[in-house]
Amino acid sequence: MEIQELISRYTALLKRHWLPLSLGFLGLMFFAYGLIGLFFASVVKPEEIKFEAASESASTDEKKTIFIDIEGAVVKPGLYELSKDSRVHDGLIAAGGLDSTADREFVAKNLNMAVRLIDGVKIYIPYAGEKPSDTSVLGTASTFATNLININSSSQSDLESLPGIGPVTAQKIISGRPYGAVDELLSKKVVGSKVFEQIKDMIAIF
Repeated sequence: MEIQELISRYTALLKRHWLPLSLGFLGLMFFAYGLIGLFFASVVKPEEIKFEAASESASTDEKKTIFIDIEGAVVKPGLYELSKDSRVHDGLIAAGGLDSTADREFVAKNLNMAVRLIDGVKIYIPYAGEKPSDTSVLGTASTFATNLININSSSQSDLESLPGIGPVTAQKIISGRPYGAVDELLSKKVVGSKVFEQIKDMIAIF
């Protein structure tokens, strides 16, 4: 009889309070789903962030390097990847320095170790006794940007040969010298963005 009375009491209690009990049960279910969602979010998001960060970092690193070809009388001739702010001196260090057969007098007179390198440049160090005219590309500053216009030293007529550059703009380029980077033509408001896009692959700093 006691068990039946207890069952009857609990049944009556459930009938009387079914609404708040149901709401409480639903609340517990939503709370559990929320915890599960939060757990999976905390697992996935760091991986996504790391992946994006790695991708962005790789892209940034790629832009910060250049490739140069060093040949002739150096210890280790070949293709080298250097930082974009590298100088001729850095390139020669990467190639192991001058070989014992290098024309050191020519290098001392003609090679500017402070010249900033550009992507795709070729440096050729002549051997002792080799005539500079016998080589297609020498290690002199004037040959570092073959077919490129040096905005720091080119004449007005050379500058006017660039698309979108007339006498007035050419004179503005000359007046704005020296430049530390080609994009200073934009920052110094020497040329507009449209003209810069036309000439950026045709100009250099050396």
